[in-house]
Amino acid sequence: MSEVKRMKYCVGGEWLESKTDKYMAVTDSSTGEVIAEVPCCTAEECEAAIAAADAAFPAWSRMSMAKRVQYLFKWRDILYAHKEELSILCAKELGKTLNEARGDVQKAIEPTEEACAAPMLIEGDGALQVTTGYDTTTYRVPLGVCAGIVPMNFPAMIPWGWMVPLAIVCGNTVVLKANSQTPLTSMRMLELFYEEGGFPKGVVNLVTTDRTKAEIFMTDPRVKAVTFVGTTDVGKHIYSVAAAHGKRVQAQCEAKNHALVLEDCNLEATVNAVINSTYGCAGMRCMALPVVVVQESIADKFVALLKEKAMALKIDCAYKEETKLGPVSSAGHKKKICDWIQKGIDEGAELVLDGRDIKVPGYENGFFVGPTILDHVTPEMTVGNREIFGPVTCIKRVKDYDEGIAVMNANPFANGSCIFTSSGYYSRKFVMDTDGGMVGVNVGIPVPSAYYPFSGNKDSFFGDLHVLGKDGIRFFTRAKTVTTHWFDEEAAKREVRTWEGSTEQ
Repeated sequence: MSEVKRMKYCVGGEWLESKTDKYMAVTDSSTGEVIAEVPCCTAEECEAAIAAADAAFPAWSRMSMAKRVQYLFKWRDILYAHKEELSILCAKELGKTLNEARGDVQKAIEPTEEACAAPMLIEGDGALQVTTGYDTTTYRVPLGVCAGIVPMNFPAMIPWGWMVPLAIVCGNTVVLKANSQTPLTSMRMLELFYEEGGFPKGVVNLVTTDRTKAEIFMTDPRVKAVTFVGTTDVGKHIYSVAAAHGKRVQAQCEAKNHALVLEDCNLEATVNAVINSTYGCAGMRCMALPVVVVQESIADKFVALLKEKAMALKIDCAYKEETKLGPVSSAGHKKKICDWIQKGIDEGAELVLDGRDIKVPGYENGFFVGPTILDHVTPEMTVGNREIFGPVTCIKRVKDYDEGIAVMNANPFANGSCIFTSSGYYSRKFVMDTDGGMVGVNVGIPVPSAYYPFSGNKDSFFGDLHVLGKDGIRFFTRAKTVTTHWFDEEAAKREVRTWEGSTEQ
C-alpha cells in the first residue's frame, strides 16, 4: 500500500500546515487506496487566502499588460514540459484514462494561450472626439480578488484553464477552492506556478475546505467575482448569495445533453460518436451525451450496434495506456450511478447492457462502472431527465424530427445538444430550434475551442458572461469610460456647464 501523504494549503505562495483537525481522503480510483489527505481548512485559513490575494492585487494589477503576458507565455511552456506528469496524476486521482487526462491538461494549456493574446482581447473601445475638444474612450480594468470553486471532474482544465489564466492576465488575483476529491493535480500545478513560473507571491492561492467555510467567498467584500462549476442546486445558491453581496457570478451547472439521431444518419459513424461522447471520461463531464433520441425506424439497429461497440471497450486501470474506460471518481459516486441505473429499471426502462458488476482483475477495489444502456426511456422517467454523471446511455424513441426536438427541449438543462443527419435542411433547422447552448451537427461533443464561450443555457448556467472567449475577458474586467477635455485660458472663461455635463459656449 502506498504512503498516504498529508497535503498543505497555499497562501501567499507559501505551503502551510492547516490547524484543522479534519482531513479528507483522496483515493486512487483504480485501486481504491487512499493516496493523500487534504485539510478541511478553517474559516481563518480561508480568510487568510483572501487577504493574501487582496494584498497581491495592487502590484499585480499595476504591472503592464505586456509583462503579465510574458509570465503567461512562460507558464504555457511549463505546462507542456510537465504535461505527462500532470496527466498521470490526474488519471490516478480521478480515474480518467491517460488520453483523457492528457486532454484535461491540454484544455488548461489552450486558455493559457488565449490569455497570451490578451492585449488584443482586452483593449477597450477606441477613442472618439464626441464633441469639439472632448475625447471619450473606454478601458477594461481588473476587478480585484476572484474566487474559483472547482468540481471534481476536471482538476486541470477547470481551475487552470477556465478560472486562472484570463483572471490573472486581466490583472486580478485568485483564490481557488480545490475539490477535496481530486485536488492533487491542481496543487502540483500551483507548485509549478511559483517554483518554475516565478509568479509574484499571492497571485494565486489555494485551499481545500467544506461548503460551510467556503461561504466566505460569496460574502467577503474583498472578493469581487465568483466562478463556479458543479451541481445546479449549489450553483443557484452561489449565484443568489454572491450576487446579493454585489459580486459577479459564473455558475456552470448540471447538464443532460441530448442527441437527435435521424434515420438518414451514417449509422456507424453516429454510434462511434455516441460511444466516445457517452463513455469518455466515464460519463463524468457536463458535455457528455447521456441521452440519445432515436427515430423509431432505425432504433433497433442503433441500439444493437451501440451495445456491440460498448461491450468491446477495454475497461481497466486508468493509467494503463491501452485502457478505453477507466473507473469513476469514488466509491460514493459509483454507488450513486448504480442507484440511478436501478431507478431507471424501476421506472420501466429496458436494461440492454448492465455495467454495475464490473470487476477488473488486479483492481478489484477500484471504482469501476461498465457501459450501461437503458432503452425505451419515456419522458416521465427521471433517469432520462436528471444528471447521472456516469457511463449510462438512455435511449428515447421518437417517430420524427418534430417529436424529437420537443422531447429534447422539454428538458430543464441546456448545456449542449447535437443532431446526426445527412439532411442540410434538418441540421440547420435543428441549430435554430434547439435550446442547447453548444450545438453539434454530426459532432457528439460540441465543446468549442477556448476562443469561444462555453455557453450553456437554462438550468445549466446562471450568470450573464460565460467562461472563456470574449465573455471571459469581460467577466474578469469592468468598464471605465473616460472623457477628456483640454482647453486654453480663454476657452475656460467662455465655458458654461449644464447639470447634464454638456457644454454651451
